Amino acid sequence: MMSAKSHAAKSKSIKPSQAAKPAEAVEPIESAATASDDGIFAARFDRHRDELESLFRMLYGESAELNEFERAMADAYAARPADLKALDVAREQDPQWYKRGDMFGMTMYTDLFAGDLKKLAGKIDYLKEQKLTYLHLMPLLQMPHPDNDGGYAIEDFDAVDPRIGTNEDLAALTRKLREAGISLCLDFVMNHTASSHRWAKAAEAGDPKYQDYYFCYDDRTVPDQYDAQVPQVFPNTAPGNFTYNEKMGKWVMTQFYPFQWDLNYRNPKVFVAMMSSVMHLANLGVEVFRLDAVPYIWKQLGTNCRNLPQVHTIVRMMRMMLEIVCPAVVLKGEVVMAPKELAAYFGTPERPECHMLYNVSIMVNLWSALANGDTRLLKAQIDKLDALPENCWFVNYLRCHDDIGWGLDEDEEVRLAIDPLKHKEFLYHFYEGAEPGSWAMGELYNYDEASKDARSCGTTASLCGVEKAIITHDKPAYEKAIGRDLLMHRAMAFLRGFPMLNCGDEIGQLNGWEYKEDPDRIEDSRNLHRSPFDWNKADERHTEGTLQSRLWEGMEGLREMRSDPCFAPDAWVTTWDTRDDGVLAVVRKQGERTIVGLFNFADRDATATMDSTADATLPAEPVALAPYEYKVIVTHE
Repeated sequence: MMSAKSHAAKSKSIKPSQAAKPAEAVEPIESAATASDDGIFAARFDRHRDELESLFRMLYGESAELNEFERAMADAYAARPADLKALDVAREQDPQWYKRGDMFGMTMYTDLFAGDLKKLAGKIDYLKEQKLTYLHLMPLLQMPHPDNDGGYAIEDFDAVDPRIGTNEDLAALTRKLREAGISLCLDFVMNHTASSHRWAKAAEAGDPKYQDYYFCYDDRTVPDQYDAQVPQVFPNTAPGNFTYNEKMGKWVMTQFYPFQWDLNYRNPKVFVAMMSSVMHLANLGVEVFRLDAVPYIWKQLGTNCRNLPQVHTIVRMMRMMLEIVCPAVVLKGEVVMAPKELAAYFGTPERPECHMLYNVSIMVNLWSALANGDTRLLKAQIDKLDALPENCWFVNYLRCHDDIGWGLDEDEEVRLAIDPLKHKEFLYHFYEGAEPGSWAMGELYNYDEASKDARSCGTTASLCGVEKAIITHDKPAYEKAIGRDLLMHRAMAFLRGFPMLNCGDEIGQLNGWEYKEDPDRIEDSRNLHRSPFDWNKADERHTEGTLQSRLWEGMEGLREMRSDPCFAPDAWVTTWDTRDDGVLAVVRKQGERTIVGLFNFADRDATATMDSTADATLPAEPVALAPYEYKVIVTHE
C-alpha cells in the first residue's frame, strides 16, 4: 500500500490534457484512487465513478475539468486528518446518525455569541449544558465590511474572516466540538460571491476568463430576456436581477444584492473550484453544509431559473463527492419552495441528494396558527410533508437569522375559504403589533407596496408577546406569552425531523432595537433579531422563577420528551383530527408504543376529541386543554 503522501503526489501526476480525451480513453483515476493507504478511497470512488463521470459529462461534455475534479477529490482525501477519516468510517456504519431522537441543534452568529472562534471554543460548556449535538454557525468566511448580507457575500471560500479568526481556529473549534459530541454546520453560499471576490475583481478588470465565471453582458438584450421570466428576490430593497458595473462596462447578474454576483455553473471551472472549497472546509472539521439558495444556482433563458434539473445534477454530484472523500459530512438544503418541490432535493434512496432540508413551510405555518388560533393550514402542511418518501428528513425551527416569509399554501387557503392576500397582510401586521389584539412586537422586512408582500422580523419571545407584557407590566399577558413560547417549541420538536433553536431563544432573549442606532445596520430590519447574546440574562437561567429559568427548563423538558422511543428515525408520524380547529394532534408510533402530542394554539379552553374507533391506541376520552397548553400522552405500550 502507498502512503497518503505518495497518493497525493501520484494524483498530481494526472495531466489535464489526458482528462480531455474521449470517455473511453480518459486515463483511469486508479493512479490516485488505488494509491490510498488502506484502499478505502478506491472502493468509494469505484462505487460512484460511472454515475459521477456520466453526470459531469451531461453538464460539461468532454471537459478537461473532469480530471481536475477527480484529482481534487484524491488530494482532499489524502490531506484529510486521521481523526476525521475515523469519523467517516464510523458514520458509514451509522448512516442514520443525524436522524436520532437525541439530535438537538442551535444556530448562532459567532461574533454575537462570543466575539470570535477562540472565545466560542471557551463557551462549549454552555452548549454541553443544553446537550447540543449540532451547532450551526452563521457565515464566517472572509467577507467585505460592512456590506456582506449578514455574511452571505463571501470573498474567499477557503479562509475564515480575520475578524472572527483563522482556519486554525476553526479546526481547533471543530475538534473541541467533536469531543463534546457536537457536529458543526456551516453555510456554503453556492449561488454567488461577493463583488470583492478575486474572481469578480479580475472580471471587473476585463479578464474574459473570469467574466465567464459570472453572467456578464455588454447591453440589456439578454438581461431583459432573463428579467421577463425571473422573479425578483428583493423587489423593494434590491430591485432587478442585474447591476451595471461601471469599471467593467457590463451588466452582471445579481439576483440578491448588487454586491453579490451570481456564479455561472455552466462553466465547469466554477463547479470544480467551488467543490474544492467544500472539501477544504470539510477537512477543517465541518460536518454539515447548509446549501444556501441552492434552487437558484442554474440559470437558463426561457425559465424562471428556479429548481431546474441541472440543480439536482450538481447536488447529486456533490453528494457523491462527499461519500467518496468525507462520508461523515452531510448536506442540508435551504429550499424555500412549495412542498411539491421539496422531495426532488432529497433525490431517491438509490441516488440521494440532500440528507435533510430546512423545514421552512412548517415554521411559517406554526406562526400562522399561533396568530389565528387555527391549526387547519398547519395540519394540512404537516400531512403533505409526512406523505413524502421516508428518505425525506427535516430540521425544524421557529426562528433563525432570517425573516419569516409568509409563503403559505394558497390553494389550501382558498379551499378553506381564506383570502391569501388578506391573510398574509393580517399576519405580517399582526407580528409587527399593528393588528387589534396583537401581543407581538416585531418589524416588517422588505415590504413591497405594489404586491403588498412583506416579511416579519423579531425574536421568538418578542413575537410570542413576552416583550410587550414586560413593557406593560401585564402579569396575565406575561404568563400567556411564556405559554405560547413553550407551546411553539414543543410542537416544533414533536414533528418529523429534529429541532434547532435560535441562540437566545433558550433564555427568552428579546428584540435588539439598538440596531437602529448603528448606521451600518439600520437599513436591514432583520438585525432586530441579530443582537449580541446577553450573558447577564443567561446567568439568570439558574434563578428559579425567572423568564430565563422557565424557558431553560422548558427546553430541558423538550429534550426529555424526545428521548422517548417514538422519536426513533423510523417512527411512524401522522396528524389526527381533534374536532377542534384550535388543537393540533400529532401521533407517533414505534413498535407497540404510541404517544400523542396535543397542542392548543387557541387563546381559550379547548377539548381534543379523537376518533379512537379508527385506532384503539388513541385516547378514548376527550382531553381538556387550557389556552396554549400542550400535553404528551402515552396511550399504548
